[in-house]
Amino acid sequence: MANQQLAAIQQQLETKSDKSNIEFFGKMVPGEQKIYGVKTPDLNQIAKEFKVGGFELVASLWNSGALEEKIIAIKILEQIGGKDVERTLQMVREFAKKIDNWAVCDGLGMQALKGVRKTHTDEVFKLAAEYNRSKDSWKRRLSLVMVEWYTREPIHHPKIKRLMKSLETDHEYYVKKAVQWIKRNLIKKNQEPISLPAGRQARTKKEDKIRNQKNRS
Repeated sequence: MANQQLAAIQQQLETKSDKSNIEFFGKMVPGEQKIYGVKTPDLNQIAKEFKVGGFELVASLWNSGALEEKIIAIKILEQIGGKDVERTLQMVREFAKKIDNWAVCDGLGMQALKGVRKTHTDEVFKLAAEYNRSKDSWKRRLSLVMVEWYTREPIHHPKIKRLMKSLETDHEYYVKKAVQWIKRNLIKKNQEPISLPAGRQARTKKEDKIRNQKNRS
């Protein structure tokens, strides 16, 4: 069944392929993988249509190896991952062994774990800590990408900062970019204004207006 679905997806990718996109995608996502040149909205639609293929189709797509096939695999896993957490985490482990570009790395870290990150936070951070020490630069980048979602929750900031700190002197370009990205997110979160009650907001605005008038006089 999965082989038939894979063949059907490949047929759709061939049909939707745009040669003008292949060179562009090749520059944006360097690597040696096959590229069909299919845009994201079409990939989203294919993933939605074929998510019934489940984990077996995800594995078949990933092993087939084209850029868009891997991205579709990740998008399907994003939709079904919560149904079998252990299998999802195991697939992420297997897929992480064969990352060769930032698009797949970031999709694996941010989308594939969507179904498990709220319920299995400890497992996600444990895996991130393991990858943080890896000799593979893509796994090191993944160690930060997979915890990016948690930057919105201050309780997790100390753990994220430890992961980030160990890579601050990393020389690999895509690892350095991930460090900068996570650092910006943390700074932004820490600088978010505190919401005040409506009455207090009104008083604060009035006080600011008076203060500005005094400064002008």
